[in-house]
Amino acid sequence: MSTTRARSLLVAVALVLAACSPGGQSGTGEGGEEPGRLTIYSGRSEEFVAPLFERFTEDTGIEIEVRYGDSAELAATILEEGEASPADVFFSQDAGSLGVVAEAGLFAPLDEAILERVLPRFRSDDGLWVGTSGRGRVLVYNTERLSPDDLPAGIEGLTDPAWRGRIGLPPTNSSFQAHVAAMLETEGEAWTRSWLEGIMANEPRFYEDNAATTRAVAAGEIDVGLVNHYYLFEVQAEDGSLPIANHYVDPGDPGSFVNTAGVGILASAAHPEEAAAFVDWVTGDPGQTWVAEESWEYPVVAGYEPSVDVLPLSEFRGPDVDLSRLGARLEEAQRLLAEVGMV
Repeated sequence: MSTTRARSLLVAVALVLAACSPGGQSGTGEGGEEPGRLTIYSGRSEEFVAPLFERFTEDTGIEIEVRYGDSAELAATILEEGEASPADVFFSQDAGSLGVVAEAGLFAPLDEAILERVLPRFRSDDGLWVGTSGRGRVLVYNTERLSPDDLPAGIEGLTDPAWRGRIGLPPTNSSFQAHVAAMLETEGEAWTRSWLEGIMANEPRFYEDNAATTRAVAAGEIDVGLVNHYYLFEVQAEDGSLPIANHYVDPGDPGSFVNTAGVGILASAAHPEEAAAFVDWVTGDPGQTWVAEESWEYPVVAGYEPSVDVLPLSEFRGPDVDLSRLGARLEEAQRLLAEVGMV
């Protein structure tokens, strides 16, 4: 066992003991640090999750210092910082970036009670991270240009020359890269490369992120975009009613992929008790009620349902992919995207 891994396990033992002790949220942080504070590296945008953080502070009195950024970039930063990272918690928008940090041995195992409350498809096999909300991949399309019957049953249909110049996607976005990692895991390198090359042959337009892709569809710059399902609701909440709708491809198709935003506690966390309190809160009733009622994503705990009209999670299934495997595939996905000229 590596030194890093051994230290991770030692910190994990302390974390579990702290999480199980009464009044753990108000105890003194590790090494005599000032209690009641927490540092989160967030790959989720400030606009989206700042209200969640504020509510956590209101409920617990624990203050949060947040560093925002792209999930993949923050994962790389944590790897570079190693045990010297000031982060207590990594809050990622996708399982792939969480997996990168887990593969490096930089997460502490989570409490079993927290893991068991979350649906199995949204938690790490080795208990190092846990999902907080589910996000499915869809084709968002312009309803003034297309009808549902015009859309393909699966994403391979987008490689048809009929879609040339009509497709948009955000290739540098971590959600898209995690989706490619899932394709590599379930469909293999040859299929994934062929699909990416087919998309490139259709001269797609590239955008910074999912929101920009969705707005481009609404503006008529493109007819269809490959994004996460909730961006339709987020963009319309900000911009008003728009001529866009979500198209769900057939179950079992590589495009019918459900990823998860999630959290992991750094093994080197200076405030492990506060970090455990946050993970407990965001996967418990306060956090999952927020996901169900105030976001447009899927809760990851049974008994909570989205507040918007979306495909039921039980019907939103692609190939059987273990989200814990995405971290190991992410570097390969990024290499492949570079080879085909997407990044």
